[in-house]
Amino acid sequence: MEIRNYQKLGTSKNPHGIHSSNMYDKDHAVIMHLLIKAGESLKPHITPVDVAFYILEGSPFIMVGEEKIQVNKDDIVESPKDIVHCIYNETENDVRVLVMKLPKPTTKTKLV
Repeated sequence: MEIRNYQKLGTSKNPHGIHSSNMYDKDHAVIMHLLIKAGESLKPHITPVDVAFYILEGSPFIMVGEEKIQVNKDDIVESPKDIVHCIYNETENDVRVLVMKLPKPTTKTKLV
C-alpha cells in the first residue's frame, strides 16, 4: 500500500503558476492536487485526454468549452478531451482541487 499526503509531497508551480502536487503518476492515469489561491486561475488550455476535477475545498468557477459555472466542495466536473477548460478562483478563499487525467496523456497540454 502506498499513501501520499500532498502537504508532505511539497508543491511546485506548474506552467499555469499554480501550486501543484503530483499525487499519482502511473502509465494509465495522473492525479494532481492543485492549490489555487484567491485571484489565481489556470490558463485556458486543452488536454488530449478526458479530465475530471474534484473540488476538495472552496467554490471556484470552472469553464469547459463555452460554459463557465461556479461549483462547490465535493462537486466533480468532467471535461472531455480536446475541449478548452480552465479553473478560476474569483473568491477570497483558497481552492483545492484534485485533477484526474484519464488515461495518462501521451502528448502535451496546449495552452490557448
